Parts: sequence; structure tokens; C-alpha cells
Amino acid sequence: MEIKLYRSPWKALRLVALCTPFVAIGCWGIRSGEMSAYLAWTLLLFFGLGYPGAAFMLLDRRPQIIISEIGIFDRTTHRGFINWEIIHNAYLVTIHGQPIICLLVDEAFKPSRKKGRWAQSLSRLNEGLGFQELNLSLGMVDVNAERFLDFLLMMSSASQEKRAGLITGRLGEGAKVF
Repeated sequence: MEIKLYRSPWKALRLVALCTPFVAIGCWGIRSGEMSAYLAWTLLLFFGLGYPGAAFMLLDRRPQIIISEIGIFDRTTHRGFINWEIIHNAYLVTIHGQPIICLLVDEAFKPSRKKGRWAQSLSRLNEGLGFQELNLSLGMVDVNAERFLDFLLMMSSASQEKRAGLITGRLGEGAKVF
């Protein structure tokens, strides 16, 4: 059993809606000449990048986050599943309205341990800012961050037998995340 979370198409459409006025201003500035050509082209090129980004978000139908009895997989964070046994705790951080769940894991399981000094120093900087090496960004999926955090904490502390019940929602109201 798995729970799969996909990118929200509404967030992609919101990106298009936010980029369109700036692209229009850039086009107007180029055509009318009433704006610096440098500024007009900067607006057009920078905010125009939102269109291919939004198209990718709309067309990419791969799951962003997968939750299973084994662990959790986030396409943007880690290359494999993060096993429930190595997650000791988790907490929620919100930056500019974007929720991020930070996962506390053993030092032996941190991804930077196998990398060079540069990656290790970046991970220490990340931790100095209040994050962890393994973070789940919930900005592109449409879930309630607090309830999702509670669900992840229940999954990490549950026994292997209870995890299947939590995923299917058979263990009561606390298991319903979405």
C-alpha cells in the first residue's frame, strides 16, 4: 500500500497568473520604448521562465511524495526511500508561506556523510539556518502541513504492522491526513 501525492495543477496555474503581468509589462516596454530596453528584456526573460516551469509542473504526472510501509520518498529531496526506522523526529518550518518538514535522522544516515567537504559544509550551514539535510518541501503539493507532519510522526513511531493500517486509514480518525 502506498499514498502518492502529486503536484497541484492549481499551483502551476497560479505561477502562470503571477508571471503574466510582468511578461506583459516587458512586452509593452519593448514595443513602446517607454521603458529601458534592459529592464523590459529582463522582465520578459526572467518571468517568461515561469511558463515552461508551469508547463513542466502540469505535464509531469510522477508522484512528488510517496508514503509506504517502508518509508517516505520525496522526488526533490533524496534518491531513495527514507526508512521510518531512521526518522527520530520531524518539525515544520514555514518560509514565505511555503511549508517544509525537516526530518531528524541519525548522523550515520545523513546523505552528506558520503560526500565531500563542500557538501558537508553546506549541510552544516543548512542546519545552522534551522533545517536538516533531509527536508520535505510541501509547497507544490496540496496538503495540510500540520496534519501531514502528525501523520509522518505517527508512521515513524508505529510498528511495522500498524503502518499498513495507518496508510489505509483503518486505525481511526488520526490516520486521515488528506
